[in-house]
Amino acid sequence: MQIFVPGRLCLFGEHSDWAGGYRRLNPNLVKGYTLIVGTNQGIYAEVKPHSKELIITASMGDRKKSVSSFSFPGEANPKSMVRQAHQPIQNPKSIDSTRQTLTLPMNPEVLLTEAQKGGFFSYVAGVAYQILTHYRVDGVEIDNYLTDLPIQKGLSSSAAICVLVARTFNLLYDLKMTVREEMELAYRGEIITPSRCGRMDQACAYGNRPVLMIFDGDRLEIIELKVPQDLLFVIVDLGASKNTTKILADLNRCYPFAATEVDRHVQHYLGEINSQITQAAAASLQQGDAERIGCLMTKAQAEFDRSLIPACPSELTAPILHHILNYKPIQPYIWGGKGVGSQGDGAAQFVVKDEASQQKLIEVIARDFPQMQCFKLTIYGEKTSS
Repeated sequence: MQIFVPGRLCLFGEHSDWAGGYRRLNPNLVKGYTLIVGTNQGIYAEVKPHSKELIITASMGDRKKSVSSFSFPGEANPKSMVRQAHQPIQNPKSIDSTRQTLTLPMNPEVLLTEAQKGGFFSYVAGVAYQILTHYRVDGVEIDNYLTDLPIQKGLSSSAAICVLVARTFNLLYDLKMTVREEMELAYRGEIITPSRCGRMDQACAYGNRPVLMIFDGDRLEIIELKVPQDLLFVIVDLGASKNTTKILADLNRCYPFAATEVDRHVQHYLGEINSQITQAAAASLQQGDAERIGCLMTKAQAEFDRSLIPACPSELTAPILHHILNYKPIQPYIWGGKGVGSQGDGAAQFVVKDEASQQKLIEVIARDFPQMQCFKLTIYGEKTSS
């Protein structure tokens, strides 16, 4: 069968997942709120069972080639992101010649050792280790023949491959895991690698359906949201770089108890301010109010800059991000925008006014910033019968 898992775009609430987790140490902190949606780009794979081994093949070269003919509905159901292998695919496996294969026995010690090495294959091994720990399964063969999701740009490409592996075992061996259970095993699989992801990342398991996630210490609440009409966005890979590890390290120093004025500002933004903005954005999303969402993005970015840049100025000053957010030629086409993921010069997101504005924004950026790459995102409205 064919499986597709999208990336994860944090519309609002970046960093508040781990910040809300500190409530187990300091209950005076405010809960974390994030608003998440799956991207229209992601990881594509053909999967099948194997008698005794974990076999993963992936194209390791240009992992951002576009794909438009192989799409799935955004339902929060693992089987909605599956096609049987006999159905035609427009994109051949030979799309990238730099294909690498890893073969491992389904042995816990071997899988754990591979997971701890780091790198792309470590995520696959880490999730397989967790599956083997909890279920009686044989092996799988995964051919990740296409990835059109930008890598290391705050869109959770690592979480997407982790969810894909969990979903592969779930469907091939009829494990009857819910989406939430797939997320949990994917998360456990990733955190035994050198990666230090947050719990929000695996929300890509919900596909294109937006979800509000609430983080209260070790407790996680997930609320699926309905959108009455299509909402249009553009994600921009800034063609630059950022140091996510440094951003996380510097911000985590402000927790769990504030010792300086900088600490207090960080905690206030990731707590009270973020709570208010993200919950307002969730309400606006369910009303289909794109203009309000854009205004809230602009507000969130301004508050983020005021409160968090002093904690990590070398990364969060992000001159390229702020230049594109304020670039005058694109303002007529957008309602607002902000940074993506941990922020920094990785990627930007914009709420656009309509399809024509979406296309015009992409054209202006392609013309004026050829090093950048744009990706369309549509959050599809719920289909209602007349």
